[in-house]
Amino acid sequence: MQYPISIEWGDDFTATGIQIPDIPGAATAGDSFEEAYNAAVEVAHIMLQAMAAKGRPIPMPSSVAHHHAHEDYAGMGWGMLELDVTPYLGKTEKVNVTLPGYVIQRIDRYVREHKVKSRSSFLADAALEKLVRS
Repeated sequence: MQYPISIEWGDDFTATGIQIPDIPGAATAGDSFEEAYNAAVEVAHIMLQAMAAKGRPIPMPSSVAHHHAHEDYAGMGWGMLELDVTPYLGKTEKVNVTLPGYVIQRIDRYVREHKVKSRSSFLADAALEKLVRS
């Protein structure tokens, strides 16, 4: 899933800061954008793992527009952070799904070309994205 991140750009004297507004308390910084981004991925996973361990719901990403107008993020840049949240969503369950052959072929091609873990992972991500938008 893609979570919006707010970016407070640093310079030669200050670090670059990143916040993940949809994950409460998820903020970090680094001497470069790459360092801050990698730290943001790590912080996000730590926070999500803690939420899951406490039985709290995993927050789904909202749009950048949802956060952009908030005064806490005035003047910041924006980007997206790709996170696999499936490990925090609970035990997997097997389901039987019937789909047209053409759709299965397209899914399988996408999985191969984009190096997605599996067809199941693709379907779970697609379902979550649809649920987030509703």
